[in-house]
Amino acid sequence: MAKLVFSTIMSLDGYTADDHGNFDWGAPDPEVFTFINDLERGFGSHLYGRRMYEAMVYWETFDAAEDQPPFLRDFVGTWRAATKVVYSRTLEVVSSARTRIERAFDPETVLRMKETAGYDISVGGPDLASQAMAAGLVDEMHLFVTPVTVGGGTAALPAYLRSNLELLGVDRFVGGVVHLQYRISS
Repeated sequence: MAKLVFSTIMSLDGYTADDHGNFDWGAPDPEVFTFINDLERGFGSHLYGRRMYEAMVYWETFDAAEDQPPFLRDFVGTWRAATKVVYSRTLEVVSSARTRIERAFDPETVLRMKETAGYDISVGGPDLASQAMAAGLVDEMHLFVTPVTVGGGTAALPAYLRSNLELLGVDRFVGGVVHLQYRISS
């Protein structure tokens, strides 16, 4: 069975975006980006909420010309090759290939995806991830903690989440980012 994995870049105080919706403080440097690329290659599908999709669709038209750094070209190829499912009641059309819209998050459908997928599946965006966590579908979390506090905004994890976590790995990067990999055990 494929794993459903929540991966996010977050501030030290637990936010993916600040009170103004900004997340530029979390832009990965080349070292972190290369690490993320290695992680992303294991996913055959991405599940997104509308806001996360609207941020990520940038990569559909990004000019991955030879003059771009290899880590960016690598990410673009991996992202474009994956299947994307966008959960939105308001989005009318998608602007990326290999993408479809679902009007509501259905845990049974996601469970069937996990049972039949040949690759792991990522869930992106804290709102959608919280729905998947509440349904008991998330198997692992990859938290990229940046050395910044923002004081408020969009929480990376749901307030009600109570679970036992098994630490699978810790990676430290020169720029101060720490990657924490957890398995959710209950």
